[in-house]
Amino acid sequence: DAIGRLQDAQQQDKTNQDNLKEIGNYIKLGPLGTALLPSDKPRALLIDEIDKSDIDLPNDLLHVFEEGEFEIPELVRISEKLETVAVGTAYKDENEPTAKDIKVDITEGRIRCKAFPLVILTSNGERDFPPPFLRRCLRLNIKEPSDVELEKIVTAHLGTEPEITKQAPELIKQFLKKRSNGDLATDQLLNAIYLMTRESAPTGQEKEQLIEQLLKNLSSTEGE
Repeated sequence: DAIGRLQDAQQQDKTNQDNLKEIGNYIKLGPLGTALLPSDKPRALLIDEIDKSDIDLPNDLLHVFEEGEFEIPELVRISEKLETVAVGTAYKDENEPTAKDIKVDITEGRIRCKAFPLVILTSNGERDFPPPFLRRCLRLNIKEPSDVELEKIVTAHLGTEPEITKQAPELIKQFLKKRSNGDLATDQLLNAIYLMTRESAPTGQEKEQLIEQLLKNLSSTEGE
């Protein structure tokens, strides 16, 4: 938080050493930095939809994957004057009424893991990644769920109320038919079943029109 630190520095008259100690109040490790903190057992880190991330993220991760460490430039610059700084992490102290960030000491501005975390990345295939990055990943293509699997998903999310059990099979059939001709997500099916089984659900032509909109191809443009 560079802006916050600048504002506080302008308002306070403290020694240089005091200001250095307070730099940790303006630095917080994100999920990746927290996952790389030294630990006897590997942590798990999920990076969801990496294809929608910043364009430089795969290359930045490549360095982390190779080295198992990274530096915080602001702390490296002051490491000769202040070797250890306490910074915030992605963990919250649930015992605190305000759920403050749990802090850890960073030495010489460097974070290096003892046990490399299990990193799971998901992608919708909307962009290509550099070959060096892909070589360091075990790639798994997850198949679209079958009708039987969809039934289990519906039951897990929506339960087994009589109206759901009654309408789900037909909506699953419609969903599978549309999915074979386009790009549909499973949550579209769940939304359709949920809305069609409420007491206020439409009937007749209005119902069919709403189902058509709910199960619309994700790649289609407005009005198609």
